[in-house]
Amino acid sequence: MIFTSFFKALAQTGDPRFRKVLLLGIGLTLALLVAVYAGFLGLLQWAAGDSVEFWLIGEVTWIDDLLGWGSFFLMIILSAFLMVPVASAITSMFLDEVARAVEDKHYPALPAATKTPLWDAVRDTLNFLGILIGANVLAIVVYALFPPAAIFIFWALNGYLLGMEYFQLAAMRRLGREKATALRKQNRGTIWFAGTLMAMPLSLPLVNLIIPILGAATFTHIYHAIEARPQRH
Repeated sequence: MIFTSFFKALAQTGDPRFRKVLLLGIGLTLALLVAVYAGFLGLLQWAAGDSVEFWLIGEVTWIDDLLGWGSFFLMIILSAFLMVPVASAITSMFLDEVARAVEDKHYPALPAATKTPLWDAVRDTLNFLGILIGANVLAIVVYALFPPAAIFIFWALNGYLLGMEYFQLAAMRRLGREKATALRKQNRGTIWFAGTLMAMPLSLPLVNLIIPILGAATFTHIYHAIEARPQRH
C-alpha cells in the first residue's frame, strides 16, 4: 500500500498544481528564513552595539562585523537542518490543492471534500512549524552526542512528524478533526513507516525540496487505501 501510494504520487509530479504548491512552498520558506535571519542579526547588533570597550585594549569596533558574519554562517548551518522541515510545514498549508489534484485524477467519483478554512489552515501550519523547528533544533544536540546515529535519528524524528501531520491533514478533509485523529492513532505504525520513507530523501539536496509535495500526495493515497479496508468497519 505504501509503495503503491508513493509511485502513484511520483507519477503525478508533472501536474501543474503540484508545481504551483512547490514554488509557493519554496518561496515562502526562503522569505521566512531571510526574515528570521534579519531579525536575529538585528537583535545581536542591538545587544552588542557599534563598539565594545575592553580593559587594556580599549574600544573595539569590529565586534559588530564579527557578529554579523558569525550569525550569517550560523544561519547557513541551521538552514541545512531547518529548510526542509520549514518547507514541509508551509506546504501543509497548501495540502488541499495537492489532495484535490490527486483525487481529481485517481478518485473522480468522490464528492467534494470539505475545504479547510484559511484561518484553520494557518493555525495548523503554525502549530506544525513550531513542533518541527523545536524538535529539529533539539535534535541537533542529540546529533552532536551520537554522530553515528544522527541520520537515523533525523529519519525517525521527521518521519514521525511528517507522517502524523500529512495523514492528519489528508484525513481531516473527509472525516473532520476528531475522526481523522482516531484513524491516525489506529494506523500509527503504517503512518510512521511511510513518513520515514518520505524523510529519507530529505538528506539529499534539491531532491528534498519536492518531498513535501510527494508526501502530501502519498498520504492522500494512503488515507484512501486505509479507508477502503473493509475490516475498519
